[in-house]
Amino acid sequence: MLAQRRVLLLSAGSENPVLSPRRNEEGIGDDCIANISPRERRKRLIGGVVQFVLTVGILAALIATGADRLWRLPLLLLFWGAASGFFQWRDKT
Repeated sequence: MLAQRRVLLLSAGSENPVLSPRRNEEGIGDDCIANISPRERRKRLIGGVVQFVLTVGILAALIATGADRLWRLPLLLLFWGAASGFFQWRDKT
């Protein structure tokens, strides 16, 4: 429903057949066209999952050893990278 509303907002006042709400309602259109191969998508998924597991392991070690909370702050970059790999896999970009 949200995707349909977004398409309706984007296509208001335009005659672009790619963005028409009717095309999306019929299930013909796709929100995202893959621009990477399945092999590259798999690489991004594996990289994101491995990085996420590694980051959770480091976080657990920091918590277990009682390290200062500021040492956890750089883990944000690692979580961000893992999320980036996952979302690139999911969105096929």
